[in-house]
Amino acid sequence: MKIRWRLRMAAAQREVWTGTELRRLLAEKAGLELSSASVSALFTKEPSQVKMTTLAALCTALECTPNDLIEVDTTPVERPIAPPRPVADLPQAASGRGRSMPPL
Repeated sequence: MKIRWRLRMAAAQREVWTGTELRRLLAEKAGLELSSASVSALFTKEPSQVKMTTLAALCTALECTPNDLIEVDTTPVERPIAPPRPVADLPQAASGRGRSMPPL
């Protein structure tokens, strides 16, 4: 599975070209105040996680849906066929002189 962060593309399609513009929209339309550094990170990097409130604010500010911001490829990943694991040697039967295990 692959996930792509498409905030920059979604913003550009709505003629929002800079982090400053996006920050202003987030404050005006969604009431979310983020630092310049946080907006810049969202705009330029693929985040490892995004708060739901931030995602909702981005959708409100850009008038889009989460599908416009996150692209998820759910194609199953092919895994190489693993060689069969060797079977462990079975324990030797107890000798006639030793004690046997009690029944379960």
